[in-house]
Order: sequence, then C-alpha cells, then structure tokens
Amino acid sequence: MNSPPDGEDDATGMNVAVNVAPRRIDWSSIIERAADIVRSYDTSVTLRQLFYRLVSEQVIPNTTTAYKRLSSLTAEARRQGDFPDLIDRGRQIHRDPFWDSAADAIEALLDQFRLDRTAGQDTSIYLGVEKAGMVVQLQSWFGDLGIPVLALGGYSSQTYAATVRRHVGAQDRFAVLLYAGDFDPSGEDIDRDFIEQTNCWLEVVRVALTAEQVREHRLPINPGKASDSRAAGFIERHGSLMQVELDALDPTALRSMFQAAVDEFWDTSAYRRVLDREQSARRRLAELAASIGGDE
Repeated sequence: MNSPPDGEDDATGMNVAVNVAPRRIDWSSIIERAADIVRSYDTSVTLRQLFYRLVSEQVIPNTTTAYKRLSSLTAEARRQGDFPDLIDRGRQIHRDPFWDSAADAIEALLDQFRLDRTAGQDTSIYLGVEKAGMVVQLQSWFGDLGIPVLALGGYSSQTYAATVRRHVGAQDRFAVLLYAGDFDPSGEDIDRDFIEQTNCWLEVVRVALTAEQVREHRLPINPGKASDSRAAGFIERHGSLMQVELDALDPTALRSMFQAAVDEFWDTSAYRRVLDREQSARRRLAELAASIGGDE
C-alpha cells in the first residue's frame, strides 16, 4: 500500500499523489463512516473493499498502518455489537448438511431447485473478476440469471484455466468473458494471461477498470512499481505509471458497468422460457414434499 491520493491532476487528467503534510486522523468519525459504507451495500463486504472505499473518499491514507488500524477498530466495534459483519472468505465452519426428516430435505431441495437459467442463450456469458472478494457482489447481482462467475485471484493456475476451458466447451456455444480488474501493469496483464491460457473466448470485454473510468470516478491513484517488468508497456499505453484498485469503485457504478455488458449478449425471452419450465417443475416438487410430509 502506498501514499494517499491527495494530489494534482497530471497530463492525463488523473489525480496523482503528491507529498502533503500528515494530518491527524479522527478514527471515531471514520469508523462511523465505515459502518455507513458497509450498510449501503446490498451484499457482504470484505475489509479490503471497505478500506479502499475509505481511501477513495480520501478520509484515510493508503498505507499498511491505516489498514491495520481500520482492521483493529472495526473488529473491536463488531465485538461491541456496533459494527456490521464483514466477509472472511478464508475461514468457515465445515460440516456436512443434515435434515430432521425426509420432508425437510425435500423442502430444502425446493428452496434450492432451479434449472440451468442460461439454457437457450445463443452465447455463454462468464463474469470474471480479479479479486475473489467481489464474487459475493457479482453472485448477488447476477446469480438469478445463472451466469458463472470466475474469480482469478491474481494470475491463474494452469489447472484452473483448464477447468474453465472444459466448462466452456461443455456449453456447446460461443462464450464471452466480461472482466473487471485493477488498473495497473499487473491488473492489465492478469486477464491477458488468463485469456491466452484458456483460449476459448469469442469476445472479451474489459468492464473495468479503464483509464476513462479512473478519470470519471476520480479514483485514488497510487504510484506504480517501476520494477514491474510490465511497467514500460503500461507507460507507453497510458502515459504514466500508476496503480488503481478496483475495490475503490462504488459498487453501484460497478454493477451498472457489468449490467450494460451483460445486456449486450443476454436473451431475455430465452430466460423467461426457462423460468416458466422451472416454475412447473417446482410445483411438482412441492406436491412431492406435501405427500412425503403427510406420510410421516
């Protein structure tokens, strides 16, 4: 993490960091603002996303010290019951599911049941994202459509690339990748590498971040790493070296960007036909659940 984005516009029109005098941070008001940000999401939020939203609002610096302080204070506030929960994707309770009766099992199946809602589409749409922490948002926004979400988590392994390629091949139709990642040398290269490894896409759309989006949303810009082997190419394309985190983008804006990209390929009529078939199947399951419940 680097210095905060308090600065001036460079020749590209982007806000770049400059040296400013350190200021005292009012953590009490920041934690209140952080809680408001978390509650504004219609999904769960990671600490990283919350941090970069605060950095984007320029209320805290983009430093490791600030990140650790935010982590400590939000954890304490959660223990006191004064702060909403955050996502911890790395830890969970592992236990096989169970039910109290066969009827309860059928009811659970009824809640979860759905057909392949992408059936009948001319194109297989895949939503890709660099950060695994954003999968929750994408599933919340587009899960009802049955569109697969791919979390690269940085450079992809060959195993994951092969898995994706097999999944695309099994759909027996052209596939498109709608992708969002950081705006920096690695962020641009990660999807290039993934696309080359998978080699299965009719079209790839970079939904975010682009240079134009960084300017439009005035996202915080941090100095890029000159030691990055991809730095020279990035400078040639964009005029300067920088690092902009996707997490800093307002989720409402990101959702709109993905929605516009999905709309280019999505067949609403085919989707409605699947929902009609699904509803008929669901009624049959409900009748089965009722008959089993009556036998117990």
